[in-house]
Parts: sequence; C-alpha cells; structure tokens
Amino acid sequence: MMEYFLVIGAYLIGSIPFGLVLGRVAGVDVRAAGSGNIGATNVARLVGKKLGALTLVCDAFKGILPMLVAGWLLEESGQRELWIALCGGAAFLGHLYPLYLKFKGGKGVATALGIFLYLAPMAASLDLLIFVGVVYNWGYVSLGSLTAALLMPGLVWLLTGSASNTVLASGIGVLIWVKHRDNIVRLRKHEEKSWRKKDVDSGSA
Repeated sequence: MMEYFLVIGAYLIGSIPFGLVLGRVAGVDVRAAGSGNIGATNVARLVGKKLGALTLVCDAFKGILPMLVAGWLLEESGQRELWIALCGGAAFLGHLYPLYLKFKGGKGVATALGIFLYLAPMAASLDLLIFVGVVYNWGYVSLGSLTAALLMPGLVWLLTGSASNTVLASGIGVLIWVKHRDNIVRLRKHEEKSWRKKDVDSGSA
C-alpha cells in the first residue's frame, strides 16, 4: 500500500510549477508571455538567466526527490527498482500534466534529466554532453532536447542493463517528442528561434 502512496506523492511533487512560481516572484506570468511554457528556457528568456537556472535545478530536483524517498523507504523491497522507476515516471507526468494547473504543464526535459541523473548517472551525463554539443553546433535548444530524448533509452540500456529504467526512458522520450511537436514543425520550416540570434529557443525545458 505504501508504494502506491509514494507514486501519488511523486506525481504531486512533480506537479509543482516552479517556473510559474519563480516567474511570479519576478512579477511575470510565464504562461502569458514568450512561448507560454513554464520550463526553464521560457523563464530564462522572460525574467533572466538566474531564475531560469534556478527553475531548471528545481524541476530536476522534483524528479529526484520522490525516488530518493522511495529508495529509502523501500530498501528491503524485492521490487525496489521498479517502484523507484514508477515514482520517477509519476513525477515526470506531474510536470507535464500538473494537477495544480489543470493538467497544462511543461515539456519535461529538466525533470527527465533529474530522473536519470539518479537512475543512470553515466547515461544521463553522456546524454547531457550530446545535448550541449547539438545546441552548440546548431543553436537550437529544442533540437538538443529531441536528440537527447531519442538517445536516452539506448544509453540507459547499454550502461545499466535495467529493463524497468529503459522502459521508463522510452516512455519519457516519447512524451518529450509529443510535447515538442510545435518545435518540430518550426524546425522543419526553419522557423525555430536560435540562441545564436540572441534569442532563446521556444520553451524546451
């Protein structure tokens, strides 16, 4: 029974809209400006890089915290790895579809990073380097996010061999692509904003 409460709690923690909260502290409703996204990229564009970076850290940590708690409380459980992964997935869904914002949330990149820094740190670190490389070379945060989401399942499988974590990475990757569908259209039309043009990509975090 406790496992189910942990998953529900993970969803509620994941639903906390840190980008919206920090934007309001700065006097801006991030949903009403820029890309309208509550993630770190839009926050950085609207209220500055410091609050954008803080949003990224908070969104990543809300993916980590429920798994830390689950790992501690379920230390003796034979299905500990599965329940930890489920808590990570629930936190991710909370960010994408938050209860507190009528299920209209962010795109999940920062929260996914936190989840896999906990579950598969080597895979996440390598994927982060790939993300940085793509953004540096092509200038699009969304393209880096899409590439990282595509590669993460394979990296998790190769470096951990965990079936549950690989399934989680696959599901998260699909949802990140779904959430970036507008970015994909703009990329195909060569209309996506680039940081090289002194502007920030449209809300990828």
